[in-house]
Amino acid sequence: MDREPAVAGSFYPGRQSVLKNDLKKLTHKVEKKYDALGVISPHAGYMYSGWVAGEVFSSINIPERVVILAPNHTGRGELFSLWPDGKWMTPLGEVVIDKELGDAIKKSARMVDEDIQSHLEEHSAEVQLPFLQYLKPHFQMAVIVIASNCLDDLKLFGQNLGEALKSYGQKILIIASSDMTHYESHQSAGQKDKKAIEKILRLDEDGLYETVRKNDISMCGVGPAIAMLSAVKVLGAQSAKLLKYQTSGEISGDFERVVGYAGLVVI
Repeated sequence: MDREPAVAGSFYPGRQSVLKNDLKKLTHKVEKKYDALGVISPHAGYMYSGWVAGEVFSSINIPERVVILAPNHTGRGELFSLWPDGKWMTPLGEVVIDKELGDAIKKSARMVDEDIQSHLEEHSAEVQLPFLQYLKPHFQMAVIVIASNCLDDLKLFGQNLGEALKSYGQKILIIASSDMTHYESHQSAGQKDKKAIEKILRLDEDGLYETVRKNDISMCGVGPAIAMLSAVKVLGAQSAKLLKYQTSGEISGDFERVVGYAGLVVI
């Protein structure tokens, strides 16, 4: 089954020429790129989070296979929902779903179900695609929307995902889609998000989970981030780096009610 874009024209331009022009501004040439195992990239409208996402994808070598782990904002579908097959469409064209890769993940991670309902109006995976298409015109992907907030299940899924990718025999990038603190002051968001980012930099998914809960950090993609960290450690991850952090206030000028955006790479 093919998926038509849900947020083209709102989160990012719906016209190909305008979208390409925006992506040209949001990305840049990097001489020495990271061979990343995983990244965390935001998913707000490009006006607000595009500079952070652009820094992430400009800074890495994008392989021919990617796995996108996205949070569930709609409340629909299963706890771990895999888009089964077909293509995803954006104004830049189509991205093919790697069904073989999806089947391998589903076989390794028994908690994963094929389900399209959680994907149809979910923006958090879709907004990653134009960046990938612009910088890597030909790639295939698997997309999983995560609704679970159970630490043990997230870690087990991540470990199973890492095992599946390790056995797959190809270089595969894991993209965890997440924004950070929502609708607090610029100062509060920065202070809270720094605590969460410190745990990510230590590759500490348990610490991230506890920090988010203890400090009431409204990081919407904490589940995908935990799963990604668990997976990349199976794949041999050694370190992480913060590439860029900013809040929506730095764009809008409203510093009283912001959303935080962090771009990180794990190698």
